[in-house]
Amino acid sequence: MAIGVFDSGVGGLTVHRELTRRFHDRDFVYLADQANAPYGGRGGEEIVDLTRAGCERLFEAGANVIVLACNTASAIALRRLQQSWVPEARARHGRPINVLGIIVPTIEAATGMPWAYEAERSARSLGDKIEAIDVTGVFCTAATAMSRVYEIEIDNRREDLAVFSEPCPGLAGLIELGAPAEELRVVVEDHVDALRRRIGRHPDQAILGCTHYEMVADLFAAALPPGTPVIHQPTAVADALDRYFQRHPEYDLGGSGRRDFLTTGRAGHQSELVSQFWGAPLSFQPA
Repeated sequence: MAIGVFDSGVGGLTVHRELTRRFHDRDFVYLADQANAPYGGRGGEEIVDLTRAGCERLFEAGANVIVLACNTASAIALRRLQQSWVPEARARHGRPINVLGIIVPTIEAATGMPWAYEAERSARSLGDKIEAIDVTGVFCTAATAMSRVYEIEIDNRREDLAVFSEPCPGLAGLIELGAPAEELRVVVEDHVDALRRRIGRHPDQAILGCTHYEMVADLFAAALPPGTPVIHQPTAVADALDRYFQRHPEYDLGGSGRRDFLTTGRAGHQSELVSQFWGAPLSFQPA
């Protein structure tokens, strides 16, 4: 039995690394759907189907709780799976299982509000309208930006925050391929500047809304004004999962510290960028 971590590729390793630090005695199995990465430019139904297939593979590998360490899958597929597929899979596998996302913990960290909280909506005249005084910039895939999940859910909790998503098509793919640092730096700077031009100034805080981007968090920090707070998803997700397991002791998560890495793509060693981030060479087995 294990904790499963799923992503379209290597970006989810950023979350996986923090989870293994937090729950170091637990067993983990990581699945990268590299045969179909990246997800950001795919259609909604295709993302749902691919995410469902990946989760089923992880359940077969013994995972009881799966973390979708992919913003695109969390934004597009998670609710569908939780409502219509997880109950059926739970009955079929005959054990407690669940699929969790990473957007809820990120929004909680960005707003300082629990997910259960939603701002009260009262009738206001135009003169009483709250003016947003802080701007949150979200760097994400095109699919996540189109879902508007960050705009909608942050507004439900903080009316004094304005949210602007900046889609970064192609960036996750470059990171997946281990592109040179200078090439990645130029792309990151272009997107940070594009967001600045759209909103008229730099954001007051930023969310790296794709787990791949955490691997180049230093490039985003360098492109943003010094001291700009950046919401780091791995920490937020680990904090939320810790609270979740305290509320749900029914899950068997193993206790041998096992680490398995699977891929639907080409098995073997990952890129030098991944190795540098991970701190050691990392090899995936065929899924």
